[in-house]
Amino acid sequence: MFNRLMGWGVMGLAGAAGLFLALPLVALVVRAVTIPPTSETGSALLTDALTLSAQTTALAVVVGVVFGLPLAYVLARRKFWGRGLVRVLVELPIVMPPAVAGLGLLLAYGRRGLLGEPLDALGVRLPFSFAAVVLAQAFVAAPFFIRSAQVGFASVPRDLEDAARVDGAAGWSLLRWVTLPLAAPSLTTGLILMWARAVGEFGATLLFAGSLQGRTQTMPLLIYNALERDLSAAVQAGLVLLGAAVIALLTAQWVERRSEGVG
Repeated sequence: MFNRLMGWGVMGLAGAAGLFLALPLVALVVRAVTIPPTSETGSALLTDALTLSAQTTALAVVVGVVFGLPLAYVLARRKFWGRGLVRVLVELPIVMPPAVAGLGLLLAYGRRGLLGEPLDALGVRLPFSFAAVVLAQAFVAAPFFIRSAQVGFASVPRDLEDAARVDGAAGWSLLRWVTLPLAAPSLTTGLILMWARAVGEFGATLLFAGSLQGRTQTMPLLIYNALERDLSAAVQAGLVLLGAAVIALLTAQWVERRSEGVG
């Protein structure tokens, strides 16, 4: 009897947790279906924000890969003094409050920031610009790729690389034809997670780039600004972001299952 009650209790708590997590998503989908069509102004806002988000997240992913891939390789394959501290600093944006991330970006790259005067002397003003959106997204999203890439590089068997070296592969050839293909599932998963985090970035972007239509207003910022003025636009934007998140998660799961099947 006690075991049966325990089982019911566990099932009840599991059901409550599932309902708690699913209900807001269901409410968003239901409201998107039943809400009146978005106004012409709301449609323009949605189009601008969607276009801007697509452009900035693509560039943020490029920045994350260009700078994050070498860093992940060094952290996974090289031993040096302070490596633990570097790992903490790299992964800190994952758990850092977005507002703190935005404040840090302002204090580093703003007009009165650490690099503000040198950048201003070169005619570069990052805050409240298109570039600021890209930097904010890359700052909070790149650690997801770097972390996953580290796991991928660390999991590549060294004996396979040694065998490739015996056959004459070295340097770029070894990396291109052996290491990267073997680490590809982790790299792909990291790319997906990085893109998904960049798409949903809000706090750091708001503080560092502002919310200017057609210039810095991404989809999450549109939801924030349109919530009281144009609920239809906010709901439609939320539905688009929800769809993007679902696609990202399903793709990441497919990559993981495929890599396990190959392995």
